[in-house]
Amino acid sequence: MEQDIDILSKIIKRRRSVFPASYTSEEVPVQIIKQIIESANYAPTHKLTQPWRFIVFRNEGKVKLATELARLYKETAPAHLFLQKKYDSILEKAEQASCIITLNAQLHPDKLPEWEEIAALACAVQNMALTAEALNVGAYWSSPGMVADLKDYLNLGEREKCFGLFYMGYHQENPREAARTPIEDKIKWIES
Repeated sequence: MEQDIDILSKIIKRRRSVFPASYTSEEVPVQIIKQIIESANYAPTHKLTQPWRFIVFRNEGKVKLATELARLYKETAPAHLFLQKKYDSILEKAEQASCIITLNAQLHPDKLPEWEEIAALACAVQNMALTAEALNVGAYWSSPGMVADLKDYLNLGEREKCFGLFYMGYHQENPREAARTPIEDKIKWIES
């Protein structure tokens, strides 16, 4: 019988970003989306602030979100740097995804530095990514510059910020090897 550590290790090593271009048209059921988000709630959180906040966009909602992102891109990109291809890609990714989840954090500057809340959010998103992988759902965290300007659109509170978008969808992509250098190159041991 496979041990928990073996299962966990396989999922961690198998997890990859899977982009919307690889998604099929099969909808990820709401119950699966909820299961993926529920795993976020068990991330480490200093002082138990549990800063993660999510907004799930599906169907017409994701199209409206993409339209807003595209508008923000067009509005903020200098004319000489604007790319119609990038503008179109924002809309296309939303259409390809089964859902898009905004990755928001409720900050507690009276209790913790912002970086600790962002770290907690990142841990929550890693839980989501691993759960998605275990359920054969493709996912990736996107952080386009426009997310900083979504506060009003998302109706975020005074101490809330958006730190990215989490795209999800079923896919037919073949597993691929991780591009990682050996962990031994990243460790120092001090024993005396």
